[in-house]
Formats: sequence, structure tokens, C-alpha cells
Amino acid sequence: MALEHAILVALSERAGSGYELARRFDKSIGFFYGASHQQIYRTLKRMAADDWVTCEAVPQSGRPDKKVYAVGGPGAAELRDWLTRPSDLSTIRDELSVKIRAASHGDASAVLAEVRRHRTEHRARLEAYRRMLAKDFPDPHALAPLQLHQFLVLRGGIRIEESLVEWCDEVSSALDGTVLDGAETVRP
Repeated sequence: MALEHAILVALSERAGSGYELARRFDKSIGFFYGASHQQIYRTLKRMAADDWVTCEAVPQSGRPDKKVYAVGGPGAAELRDWLTRPSDLSTIRDELSVKIRAASHGDASAVLAEVRRHRTEHRARLEAYRRMLAKDFPDPHALAPLQLHQFLVLRGGIRIEESLVEWCDEVSSALDGTVLDGAETVRP
């Protein structure tokens, strides 16, 4: 998948300026397909040149015109075509995993501290996802297709974060024999 496809999905849900799109990436799509604001702006420019998106200048008082992007005909066709193509299996590139594997070659206590830091971050992200779930999807059984698809992706994110918290607990327990949040101590 290219960033173009993530942008087409976001703009299919709601047209917006580059700034609005970048903020939506920060709050939702970016959790599972990250892109910097610069990457989004560069890609939007390229997509506009290829007619995948349209761009309408909206006058603003005391500021430059705002460019509002929407999916164009060729972009909608590309999105439909892309949905039919097989996706590559996700490949994990995780620096923490490499550090854990290398812990016996250096400061294992520093690696343990890093595992615990990651756990704290994953736990915070998990709680943020759960708040989003409660706020945005109070009745999952009454969702329209667009909201159902958003709900399913959020549920996937929750399950991934739950798994990562549990894994960090397992690694911590194995490295120092302690138990975090009721995780069982694992010995290799």
C-alpha cells in the first residue's frame, strides 16, 4: 500500500485541507499507517497533478485561500481497483525486539528499562483506543457500513495493543522474575 491509498480512504470519508488531513492522520489513520505532515502535503500535490484528487480554493478572511481536497474520478477508480488487489502480509520491523535479542551482549538492565517504557506507552495507547471506542462507537451493533469498518480497525488496534502490553509483561517477567499487572512469570 502506498500513502496515496491511505489518503484516498481518508478523503473518501471526508474532504479536507492538507492541514485537516494531517490532523486526521494524527488522530486515527496514523495509528496504523503513519506519515509526516510533509509526506502528506507532497503526496497530495502529486495526487492532484495525477487527477486522483481535486483541489478547491476556499477563501478565508485575512488568510491565504484554503485548499480543500476531495477524491477525483481517477482516484476513486484507483481506490476501487486497489481494494481488489491482494495485500502483502504485514512485516514487523521492531527495534525493541532486536534489542531484547541482543540483551546478553550488553546492558540487559537498560533493555529491561526500555521494555518497561514501551509497556507504559502501549498501555497509554490502549487506553486512548478504548476511550475512542467508548466515545465513537457506543452501540457497535447499530453501525452503518462506514462506521463499522472504522470500528473494526479500531478493535484491531485494541487487540494489538493488548497483546503488546502482555508481551512486555512476559519479557519483563522473564528478564527479572517480577510480575506486572498479574502477568505470569515466564522462564525460558
